[in-house]
Parts: sequence; C-alpha cells; structure tokens
Amino acid sequence: MTTPTLSSALAALTAAASAAGLDPDAAAEEGLVLSAAVAESNRGAFVDWCREVGVPASAQAFMDAAVRGRRYRGAPTPLASQAAASATPAAGGYAQALADVCHAAAVLGEPGPSALGAASLAAAAQLPGAMAHRPITTGPAATPTGADDAAQREFVRQAPAILTDVLARLQSSQQQLLDVSRLDPAVGGAFPGLGGTPFPTPTLSPGPATTAVDGHDPAATPSATAPAQPAIAEATPAPDAKPAEPEKTVEEWLAELDALVGLATVKAEIRRQTAILRVDALRTKAGLKSPTITRHLVFVGNPGTGKTTVARLVAGIYKAIGLLSKGQLVEVDRSELVAGYLGQTAIKTAEVAGKAYGGVLFIDEAYSLNGDQYGEEAINTLVKEMEDHRDDLVVIVAGYPAPMDEFISNNPGLASRFRTTITFDDYTDDELRRIFTQMAETSDYDLGEGVIDEFTSQLSRQRRDETFGNGRFARNLLEAAIGRHAWRLREVTEPTIEQLRTLLPEDLVDDGAAPEPEPGAPLTPPASAAPIPAVEFPARPGGEGPSDVSPGDARPAEPS
Repeated sequence: MTTPTLSSALAALTAAASAAGLDPDAAAEEGLVLSAAVAESNRGAFVDWCREVGVPASAQAFMDAAVRGRRYRGAPTPLASQAAASATPAAGGYAQALADVCHAAAVLGEPGPSALGAASLAAAAQLPGAMAHRPITTGPAATPTGADDAAQREFVRQAPAILTDVLARLQSSQQQLLDVSRLDPAVGGAFPGLGGTPFPTPTLSPGPATTAVDGHDPAATPSATAPAQPAIAEATPAPDAKPAEPEKTVEEWLAELDALVGLATVKAEIRRQTAILRVDALRTKAGLKSPTITRHLVFVGNPGTGKTTVARLVAGIYKAIGLLSKGQLVEVDRSELVAGYLGQTAIKTAEVAGKAYGGVLFIDEAYSLNGDQYGEEAINTLVKEMEDHRDDLVVIVAGYPAPMDEFISNNPGLASRFRTTITFDDYTDDELRRIFTQMAETSDYDLGEGVIDEFTSQLSRQRRDETFGNGRFARNLLEAAIGRHAWRLREVTEPTIEQLRTLLPEDLVDDGAAPEPEPGAPLTPPASAAPIPAVEFPARPGGEGPSDVSPGDARPAEPS
C-alpha cells in the first residue's frame, strides 16, 4: 500500500480542495493545524513536521499550530463542515484527504499510542456525517448514502492494512531509538533519531470524485501566528467530477439533531426556533410584514455538553430554510479575535467575521472578551458586523451560565441581539455510556466484554462539577484506549479483523507503562551536535495567544 509523507498528503488535500471549489490556502492551513494536533504527543514530532511543511525547525511554530488544531481532533474542520453542508461528492473527497493527513501525522517523530488514538478519532470525525454522538442504527437518520457510504466502506476495507502498517512503523522507530549512530548529525542530517528520518505513512485510497461548488473560502481557521505554507509537491490531478447530490433538507438536519444523545430541552428549543424563523422567512418572501426576530443565540453549559455539535447543526438548518447562504461553522475564541495592539483588534475581528459570512460564527467562552480595551474593541466590532450583515451572519456565543449572563448584561449592544438562551445540561451516566459506545462504533471499534464496566468504574471516580468534561471525558478516554490498543498489537505480525476492531478493558487503564526506549537507549542528542535552528516569534502583549494553553487541554468541538 502506498504510504505518502505528510507533505504529499497535504498536496493531495489542496488538490481535493481545489476540485471542490474550496480555497486551497485555507485547506493547507487546516492540514497544518490538524496534523500538528495529531502528532503533538510524539517525541520529536516537531522536527519532522517542520521539515515536511517547509519551515525552519521550531517547537513554538509546531505548538502554535497544534493548539489551533486540537478542536478538530473530535469534530470536522470548517471546510469539511462547509463541504458536508453542501451534500456533494466533495464532502467525501475533501474529508478523505483530511483523514489521510491525520494518518500521515500519526507517525511523525517517535510514534506512540496517544498519536495513533488521536489520528483514528480525528480521521473519523472528518468523514461526512460523522458526529461524535450519532447513534449507529438502521433507521434513515443514520444510514449513510452516496459519497458517505462509499468512504465508510473504503475505510473499513483498508483498516487492517492501515493499522498493520502503522504498527510496523512503531517497531521501526523503536529500533531507531536504539541505534546510537543515528544521533550523529553527520549521518542523515540534524537529529534524525528525534524524527529527522521520514517514516512512510499509512494512507487511504482517494475518496469519491469531487465536483466544484460555488463560492470562496468562508471558513478558514483564523491564525495569529501561522507557520509558512508547506512546500507542496505537484498535486495528483483530480478525478472527473460527478453530478452534485441534492443538499440536505430541514428534515434531514433535524433528524441528525434528534439522533444526538440526550439534550431533550435543547432539541425542543432548536425545533421551536426553526419553526419561528421558517415562517418568518416565508412571510418575508410573500411580501408580508414581519417582526424583527433575532437569530443569534446564547449557549450555556459545562464543557463537553454538545454546544459546538449543535451549533454546527444550527448552521445547516438555517441554510436549509434559506436564512444563510453557505451554512459553514467558524469556531473561535478570544485569542483569534484580539490582536496585540489597539486598532489591530478591530481589523482582526472583522476578518474573522468575514470568514463566517453565509454561516455561523461560534465564539467559545465569549465572556473572556470582558474586562479590557482589547476585548471591548472586539465586542464593538462584532456588534457592527452583526448589524451590517444581519441577513447572512449568525453569531452564537457559548460558555458557563453565570459568566455568560454577566457578559450579555454588561454590553447593551449585545443584550438587544441575543434574546434566546439555550441551556445544555450535564450528561447522565447512562448517556455517557451511550456516547462512549457510539463514538467507538463510529470509529469502527467494538467494545469487548468488561469495557463498559471499566468505563463506568472510571466515570464514578470523576468529580462531577463544572470542571467535568462530560462528552469530552468519553472522547479522551476512547482516544487513549485506541492508542493503547494499537500498542498492545505492536508485536502481532498479522492481527485478525477481530483483534483490530476489539477494545479490551485493559486498553482503558493507564498502567503507567507508556512506550519508552529500552534502558540505556539515548534520549538526547550528544553535546557536540549542532543546535536546531529556531524561529523568533514576537511576544504577545498581555499574555494572549496559544502559549496560555497547556498541551493537555484538548479543544475539539463539543462534545469536545
């Protein structure tokens, strides 16, 4: 099976974006941040990553990209979301290319279980229709069709070869750690033992053919300190286009909403809002007078309760009833709105809003904009954007209940525009078990005997306060289990389909036996080795930016 490097996977990604009518530069940015987020747990991955994307070796550039990409380890990227909302073959083609990027990133540096787990879930999240909480049933709401069905069948078909290939690369990396000569900078470049030697990476066959869709990039991920664009090899020509499939209807989007675990009050309120706005749109189309109905929403609840997932569905629903022209979701936080100096924040915020035109701008922990001149400038710019583009822009602000109430009440310009607040309750134990099971099934894993019991045991030991992760807890536990499962099979030459699919209780247990080099193996380069060149990054005033986020703080979309 052909195993391209990360650079060739990125080249295929930009080719798929071009064929789908998406912005290739925005696609390259998505590939950069997603690959860094997948590989960040691998030792020395930043060296490989920087070489593959064509920038000087810099751990800072790598971590900045990883922080921006963490939210996509459990949810579609903005362009994948936009392609899926269009319901064309481009959804399968572009999403498949993103999945290939995830698998290529998993073996950068010294591959380990954490990166393999992250790659598996991130790749599954990019596939059309893949929802973290979607149940696996035989009903019409969950039955894949068209490009989605073809991509899923191809993923299942190649799963054994993919994992076998990855495990072979893991064994190879172990041997390289024991080869002291590879740490000599005169052999193969600077620090190949830390990732300087490229490992062939697993990939899936190209997804279904894509077709062009109208429009430019409305959903590129904002970047305060983006690394240079990758040195991309000549892209493979896109396959012939197929006729576009019909776009999703309101009923199909609402069926996806109903398929989510729990969230009964949220579903009822979204349906009520949909009915009100649909009738209002029909009255306007008929030339009748209509009251001014605000479409902007406030989502309140603890982390991991499905806020981002529902926001993505709202974008699709609003597009289906004609309120939005594109239906993409652009998710940001304070660091992507606020610049280092007064005056720059307004420009930066306006640029972010511009990428959300035709869709939904989702601002996580929006109350972090309170309290200083920079945040106030961002809020004022947002209010102006909401007014100037009220017919084709919806803003959803989200966060904890009490701070969100204070945020809205302290800003009169927001209070008149955010009149609907939807509360997301914490999940029950039974709902979390269903979420964990369905996430595993979506990623083509079976839960062996005793796995749910182990999950319940670990769940019972969690503090169930505002810091509890809810669906994020289930996703993180599954991600770690997938990595340990891969490591458990590392010495199995030809694992069976059952072994490749089945998670065991031991895979959920962190016994402290993380993969480490054997005793005596060198962990650091010799003192005589040449230092790795670094890129200087200007300090950000006020401590703003990705450096304030810890490497372990996963930020995927909810249940994130």
